[in-house]
Amino acid sequence: MSEQAPGREVHRRQKLEALRARGVDPFGTRYPVTHWAGPLAARLGGAGEDELKGFGPVCVAGRIVSMRHHGKTCFAHLQDYTGRIQLYARADQLGDDFAHFTDIDLGDFVGVTGDMLRTRTGELTIAVKSFTFLGKSLRPLPEKWHGLKDVETRYRRRYVDLIVNPASRAVFLLRSRLIKAIREFLDARGFLEVETPMMQPIPGGAAARPFVTHHNALDVDLYLRIAPELYLKRLVVAGYDRVYELNRTFRNEGMSTQHNPEFTMLEFYQAYADVGDLMELTETLLLHLAQTLLGRTRMTYQEHELDLTPPWRRLPFFAGLAQALGAEVGPETPARRLRELGAARGVELAAAAERWEAWPELFESLVEPTLVQPTFVVDFPVELSPLSKRKRDDPRLVDRFELFVAQGEIANAYTELNDPIEQRER
Repeated sequence: MSEQAPGREVHRRQKLEALRARGVDPFGTRYPVTHWAGPLAARLGGAGEDELKGFGPVCVAGRIVSMRHHGKTCFAHLQDYTGRIQLYARADQLGDDFAHFTDIDLGDFVGVTGDMLRTRTGELTIAVKSFTFLGKSLRPLPEKWHGLKDVETRYRRRYVDLIVNPASRAVFLLRSRLIKAIREFLDARGFLEVETPMMQPIPGGAAARPFVTHHNALDVDLYLRIAPELYLKRLVVAGYDRVYELNRTFRNEGMSTQHNPEFTMLEFYQAYADVGDLMELTETLLLHLAQTLLGRTRMTYQEHELDLTPPWRRLPFFAGLAQALGAEVGPETPARRLRELGAARGVELAAAAERWEAWPELFESLVEPTLVQPTFVVDFPVELSPLSKRKRDDPRLVDRFELFVAQGEIANAYTELNDPIEQRER
């Protein structure tokens, strides 16, 4: 926030008292909104003058985020949860209320009634006929031209970020549409959405450190779930052949822009299918989301230009390692040889590192940074996949994939090991 905020806050409090002195409630009441900024702009974006004149009065409400004074006229932008729209106020229309309108601070909430017009620059605008004060903002917003740039502040005070950064608002709205589209996609294919326990007696389904809480009535420690996996599998055992959960998961580990201690995860299970079916479903799902929400299969993410056009690349785990290390490697390659190859590529492994400890470290260091376009990494060694079924043609490997996009893993799936005897042996 601005360093001048304390002094500006005093000035805003003085305005608040002036509102009360005029008999205006500074914190508003009900306002009969008839239109929202985004849909209004979409509906009338290409409208001509006659259509705008015949459209009739509109009532909008939101936060004032910009204001420009021009003597006896004033332009402002009102922002609601759908977008922004320009306001045009005139002294000869508002009379004494014009001075009150121009006294509005950035961040204040108002309700506005007016008619639609288009300015000489072509911007869709509401000509203000009357307005109602709905809420006084006692703290100033970040400056218009500098905005909220500090990453730490943006993450800790997300509500401020959403007010002043349109890009953050767009992501927030897109995420909501994304969640809805995922549900619709799975529901249409016969999957049943379920909710499983958030507090669990045994934290299972992933290798992660859990948050611990205490159940006073039972006098036992419980754990916030690190994955819904075990309970979803029980539902499959119970006869629900296609289930999914889209909900919160908690892991008491690192925290950064890439790792959150609580996050939303989709997990689904499908009986009578294998890893090939899951790859096809995952590819179809993400392609559907891109086409539905963005209208295209090409997009920019951070510094990467991505193309989701199928089919996506299939990369065997050891083939990726061999390519990165410049030598043939496989499940039987000795740990010493892996350490030598890693050192030649700048990856120093612990002297006592076993093969199954070297594999993921080498892969994460050398292969993952090259996986920009959608890539299914397949044929993992059995040592890294204790819950996956072995491949029929090579029992050293399992039917599992990890999906990488833009150098990051976004999905993990496998044909479930359903042999309880082998599971116990592993």
